[in-house]
Order: sequence, then C-alpha cells, then structure tokens
Amino acid sequence: MGLASNILPGRMLPGLFWLLAALQLHGQQAATDAVLLQYKDQLEDAQAAADPLLIAQKHRQLGAYFDASGVLTEAVEQYTQALAALKSRPDDTLQILLKNNIGKVHLALNNFDLAAQYFWEALADAQRLGQAHGQAVSKSLLGHCFEKKGEYLEALQLQKESLALFESLRDSAGIAAVNENIGSIYEDLAQYDLAFDFFWKAYLFYRQKDTPDKANILNNLGDIYRKKGNLPEAIRYTQQALELAEKIKDYNRLESAHKDLSKAYAALGDFQKAHQYLLNAEEYEELLQEQQAASQLKKLQIIYDTQKKEAQIQLLEEQNRLNAANQRLLYLALALVAAILAIVYYFSWKKRRERWRINELEQRTLAAELEKKAIEEKNLQQEIQLKTASLSRYSLHIAQKNKMLLDLSETLKKMARRKGLDFSAKITELAREIDANLHEESEWEEFISYFNEIHPEFTQQLTALAPEPLTPAELRLCVLLRLNLSSKEIASILRITPDSVRVARYRLRKKLPIGSGEELVNFLLGL
Repeated sequence: MGLASNILPGRMLPGLFWLLAALQLHGQQAATDAVLLQYKDQLEDAQAAADPLLIAQKHRQLGAYFDASGVLTEAVEQYTQALAALKSRPDDTLQILLKNNIGKVHLALNNFDLAAQYFWEALADAQRLGQAHGQAVSKSLLGHCFEKKGEYLEALQLQKESLALFESLRDSAGIAAVNENIGSIYEDLAQYDLAFDFFWKAYLFYRQKDTPDKANILNNLGDIYRKKGNLPEAIRYTQQALELAEKIKDYNRLESAHKDLSKAYAALGDFQKAHQYLLNAEEYEELLQEQQAASQLKKLQIIYDTQKKEAQIQLLEEQNRLNAANQRLLYLALALVAAILAIVYYFSWKKRRERWRINELEQRTLAAELEKKAIEEKNLQQEIQLKTASLSRYSLHIAQKNKMLLDLSETLKKMARRKGLDFSAKITELAREIDANLHEESEWEEFISYFNEIHPEFTQQLTALAPEPLTPAELRLCVLLRLNLSSKEIASILRITPDSVRVARYRLRKKLPIGSGEELVNFLLGL
C-alpha cells in the first residue's frame, strides 16, 4: 500500500503525505533533468557525426521526453526536426511513428483536424510500405480522433479495422488497447453492455499487470457499473483501481478513482463519503497541477539554459558583440517565468474560490431538495390515510344500505303475501324495485375505483400469481379480504350468507399459491 493509503473518507490528507510526495517528486525531477541533459549531449554527438537516421532518433527521443513532461510545443518541435532529418530517407518506417506522435500531441491540444491530418499521412505511409503494425496504430489513433469530434460511427469503424490488424499480428497489447478504445466509444453511445464487454476484454490482458493501464480499465469498469445502476459493483471495481493507483503511486489515476467513488456514493445517497472523496480528488488535482507546473518550468529553464549556453558560445565567437542583447533576453526570460508563476497562482486561487462557491451552492440545493421530499412524503401519507378511511366508511355504508334494503324487501314481501290487503300489488312492485336496486353495479364500480387509488398494483399482482384465472366474484372477494373485513361484513356487501362467504373463501384459497400454514387474509395483505 502506497503513501496514499492514508487517505480515508472522513479525514483530510495528512500533511506528512504531501511532504513525502513533494520530496519524491523533487527526486524524480532531479533524475529526469539529468536524463534531459544526457539526451541533449547525445543529439550534439549525432549532429557532429552528420548521421541523418541517428539525428532523427535523438530528436524523437527528446520529443518523447518533452511529450511525457507536458511541454507539448517543444515536443512537436523535436518531432518535426526528426521528420526533417529523414527527408533523405522517405522509406524509413520511423516517419510513421513520428507523424503519429505529432498527431497525438495535437490531439491532446484538441486540434482535431490537424491531428487527423498527421494520422492520415502516417496511415498512407504505412500502407505504402506494407507496415501492418503502423496501419493498426494509425487507424486506432484516427478512431480516437473521430471519437473526440463526436463522429462515433467513423470512430467505431476505424477501431474495428485496427483491431482486426492487431489480431492478425497477434499483438496482445495492441488488441487490449483497441478493445478499451471501442469500449469508450460504446460508453459515449450509452450502450453500456457492449462497452463493458470490450473493457473486460482489455482487462483480461492487464489482469496480472500492476500498471496505470490496468487502473484505468478498472476505473472504466466501475464507471460502467455506476451508469448501469449497479453501485456496489461500481464501488468495488473503483476501489480496486484506487488501491492499484496507490500501490504504483499514480496520482492521475488516484484523482480519477476518488472522483468516481464520489459519484458512486452520491448516487447511493451517502453524501458525506461522496464529499470527502471529492475533496481527496481535488487535493490530488492540485498536487498534479503543481507537479506539472514545476516540471514544465524546470524543462523550460533547462531549454533556456541550453540555448543560453549555445548563445554564449556564439557570442564568444563573435567577440562578445551581443552581450547587451543577451542580458536583456535573460531579464525577459526571468520576467516571463515570474509572470507564469503569477498566472498559475492566480488561476489556482480563482479555481479554489469558485469550487468553494459551487460546493456551498450544492449543499444548499441538496438541503432544500431533502426538505421538499420530506414534505411531499408527509402529504402523500396523509392523503393515503384519508383515502383509506374513506374506503372503509364507504364499504360500511354499502353494507348498511344493503342490509337495510334486504330487511325492507323481506318485510314488503311478507306484507304482499297477506291476501286481504288491497295494496298487495303496489308492495310487490316496490319490492321488485328494491331488488333491482340491490343489483346495481354503480356503487361497486365506485368502490373499486377508490380501492385502486390506494392499492394500484393489487389486482395485477394477484392475477399474475394465480395459477388459473379468477372469476369476477372471486376478485371481489379478494378485494374485500384485502380490506380486512369480517365474513359477516363481506356477506352483507355481497348479499350472501356468511356460510357462503366461508365456502367462497375455501374455493379461493385452493386457486392461490398459499402455503398450508399461511392465512388467506395474510397472503392478500402481503400483496
């Protein structure tokens, strides 16, 4: 576990960690400065030997060094000089590599059209020279360029052509890299299952390797799980990426892992952890910015020192004729360095201030949303309670009405059987009207409407669970049992005897998937 293992949610990064990180970066910087000077000396030797291929190789070496250090303008300059040295060697495959490298620098600078121009030239050279590996690399880079421009179909076609070439060459590293690129395109297209498949193929290659590429792919897998809503798996993969980044001390991947963990915990609703991971990511971002700024300034200083040394030699040869101009140049360079430092500090301070304002606004917005949701939930609970009470009162009203009408109907029928009374026919007619009223369905339909408002999915779930279709009468019985009414109350509502209710309940139970020890009412209440 690396130094960054001290970073835990709920804690700020220890000052000791940053001190050790700074010392480590300082040591690395000193080593890379020595490498730069060595490369400069080797280039001078190659120029003295007047060997075009060796000169091109040394310029490419310096270009790669500046490219990795983030001094991109100097990297392009070195690559361009390497190409110029190869003008007398048009069939040298090194041109393919150099053009692809220049294209990658322009791609990093978001100069997509210029980057694509160099990639197409490299592809044409590779095809002309029959260089399959160069074709595969160029097509993959072109696909990445089209992806950045949002032209996903062209990007996907080029990546697939590149993949076919790498597979024909049995180049496992190239296959893994292109699979990752294709996964990235499908992720941009929101086709997450396809994206996951290609990321997984890339991961299988890096599984046994503790490299930044493996950490990056683990982050991608975690990101896909998060976008698919599988947050536990997202956290698991991103945590693996974090642990690997700590182990190999890759601050770029550490920043990405902390940022992705912040998003995952925010989606889970654990905003405290999300906030802490976000703070950790910002700390790494600041460390990387400081590292990059210091590195670039150091490289520029070395470039300047080298140029100064060459100028001094020239000045000595010209008998110190340009001493005054050189002094002004020195002051200008120092002023430029000071200006760069001031600009970096200003923008860093401005960014921190804006980040603080955004965080404060997000916290206020989150608190307002939580309060609004609590009020809405409370209102919804009150509405459900009111509707439940209304439904109970309505069912009681139906039962009482039906009982009253039944008693009245029986009384009238008894009176009608008394033959000595003249109003026998009238009473019989009234009894028929009451019986007809008892068969009206409008109140039942209104009752079912109330029920469905409170239990909208009950009928669908019941129908899906029943092995065989339920009759309308059985569905009515299920609804009344769901309201936890007694057999006597159900009998009054359905205008049948309590014994008939018990028989109907027995038959209904046989039609439903109910265990031997489970009550019918409890089963229905659970839906």
